[in-house]
Amino acid sequence: MRTIALIEDDRDLQELLRYRLQREGYRLVASGTGKDAVDFLLQTHPALLLLDIMLPHTPGLEICKAIRAHPRLANMPIIFLSARGSEADRVTGLELGANDYLVKPFFMRELLARIKLHILPRNDQEPVLNISGLELDRERFELRRNGEKVSLTATEFRLLAFLMSRPGRVCGRSELISEVWGRDRDVADRAVDVCVLRLRQKLNDAPEKPRWIHSVRGFGYTFDPDRAIQV
Repeated sequence: MRTIALIEDDRDLQELLRYRLQREGYRLVASGTGKDAVDFLLQTHPALLLLDIMLPHTPGLEICKAIRAHPRLANMPIIFLSARGSEADRVTGLELGANDYLVKPFFMRELLARIKLHILPRNDQEPVLNISGLELDRERFELRRNGEKVSLTATEFRLLAFLMSRPGRVCGRSELISEVWGRDRDVADRAVDVCVLRLRQKLNDAPEKPRWIHSVRGFGYTFDPDRAIQV
């Protein structure tokens, strides 16, 4: 059962979300205050955080910044739930590192769809992928290269997880945009190339002689460690 964290001071909304999420097979852990939010998340290990912006003690925007700066929480998907619905508010939330932004009141079915979008699908896959020196833990949102931890953004993590779960398969840029950024996002192909470049830099994966992520001209990218040792 996947754990969803909620930081929201509206008790009625807390209970409604608890009921609906449990029906969908999730476990909800909730806090009604922004105080000690980081400690709350470290103790509960959620797969995703639903975060209100206007909270007692510490605003949601400040919590989001603290999460993105924390090495153990930086990759956690965050969905803002807020009554502030202006374009400026939504852009600010996304620029601070949130993965999504829903304006209150929202449709529950839409929230559930967005949660499923941002939580990596489990299916019959193991939570930990270990391939050619890369160990990717999809439960803890951690990556290790030859035993050493590598810090990734949420988008970089989702991109690498998608590629690693399909070793040897060529994934087109449009598919990667749909699966990693979301179907409702206006994302250019160049964003994929930039994200792959940053991933390679963090993995010390030289573009001219890559070990893990290979470019396929005119199509996209593939995670194919075996290709590196072909003669």
